Amino acid sequence: MPSRIRVFDTSVGTKLLVGATGLFLVLYLIVHIAGNLMVFGGPAFFNQYAGALSGSPIIIVIEVVLLIAFLIHVFKTIRMVAMNRAARPVEYQLKRPAGGRSRKTLASSTMILSGLWLLVFIVLHVKTFKFGAHYQTPDGLTDLYRVEMEAFRSPLTVAFYLLSMIVVGSHLFHGASSAAQSLGFDHPRWTPRVLVLGRLLAVAIAGGFIVIALWAHLTGGVK
Repeated sequence: MPSRIRVFDTSVGTKLLVGATGLFLVLYLIVHIAGNLMVFGGPAFFNQYAGALSGSPIIIVIEVVLLIAFLIHVFKTIRMVAMNRAARPVEYQLKRPAGGRSRKTLASSTMILSGLWLLVFIVLHVKTFKFGAHYQTPDGLTDLYRVEMEAFRSPLTVAFYLLSMIVVGSHLFHGASSAAQSLGFDHPRWTPRVLVLGRLLAVAIAGGFIVIALWAHLTGGVK
């Protein structure tokens, strides 16, 4: 068993863990944006959804698994970058966008920077929406709708959120398809489809969150 665990300390094992946890986080974001879009249904509808979700015992398990996956993803990504740099101690003198069929893009070249930005954003996001202000509806439910509307009332908060969602889109633009390819979806027949699907997911997820934030800021939500 220890020898099998040590496999994940190798470059291949590290890449597999980064890919697996990355795909898991992408799936979570898909579910997360689907739930957040329910805010357009109004306060009662959204708070009932949020209340049913937070009242489920399984939500604690999901949060723990999500936290573990996130920490593994961050740790193994840092380790993978360190291993790659150790294997090539001399950096390229000049970096240029690759042409032709190359997968090198601005998104792929800034994965570490976008990842660090998202680490800070997630801490602030959780602080605001999970450990921030709490209100109750007349029915005794947590008024998460009000929390969200108040958070997006500030222009500075919205600006930071929009920029962070652009970073999310950039990270997913390369990361989603890269994670799938790390797990074996790297075949001449499937690679173009995986790339397109990953980029469409990146635009849809980031775009969905951006629309919610702008709508909440500009309209104040459903009265």
